[in-house]
Amino acid sequence: MTKVSPVRRTVLPRAAAAFAFAAALLVGPFGSANAQTLGYAPMQPQAYPSYSQGYVSGPAQTADEDAQLPDRLRKQVVSFDRGEPAGTIVIDTGNTYLYYVLGNGRAIRYGVGVGREGFTWSGVQSVSRKAEWPDWHPPAEMIARQPYLPRFVAGGPGNPLGARAMYLGSSEYRIHGTNDPTTIGKFVSSGCIRMTNEDVTDLFSRVNIGARVVVLPKSVPLMAKGGDPMRKRPAATTLPSGRQALNISTSAVN
Repeated sequence: MTKVSPVRRTVLPRAAAAFAFAAALLVGPFGSANAQTLGYAPMQPQAYPSYSQGYVSGPAQTADEDAQLPDRLRKQVVSFDRGEPAGTIVIDTGNTYLYYVLGNGRAIRYGVGVGREGFTWSGVQSVSRKAEWPDWHPPAEMIARQPYLPRFVAGGPGNPLGARAMYLGSSEYRIHGTNDPTTIGKFVSSGCIRMTNEDVTDLFSRVNIGARVVVLPKSVPLMAKGGDPMRKRPAATTLPSGRQALNISTSAVN
């Protein structure tokens, strides 16, 4: 009996500890507090590789993108006095607006990001191709300027082109989405026209192949006389916003 007693004193505390550990697992969700108490470190999501000059990883975007924009950049129907036919896209580079002409003196106005200093352009193009969740192949000129860029990024939430792209003629320019809605309303790209994923998806559904795209010079903004009357004029209608869930926030360099 004297030899068995020490063994029982050793085994019983170990059994009690094992029982307490099992009970902790069954009490409730295995949250961060329990994980720290039990010495378990939860796995962190893998970050996408980051690149300088704007192509950087960030937290997931799950909120309504349109709701994050200033009022003037949010999608809305406005009066439009130019003589462009319905279905035309007009890009007011100087005021960072894109207009989709509805006809009868009205257009849908979206906020956009446009070319940074030295990369703005003007002219008339047409939509030659449309793509959903397009792959990104940085053009040779861009890689020459920024050799650290990836040569290919597959379509998806981490792609700088975002949810949709409309290609303009045979040029390298596109109207496309973005994974960083904070760049909307700014001069940030290498000439492409950037929209939130919500807005580009809406525009994509309206635009046909062959649609005329008029890009106005930065130095001659739409209705330049008297500034920008569209900002002062109340919107005729505010369009409902959808919701586009993103997995990562990434600024594009295109």
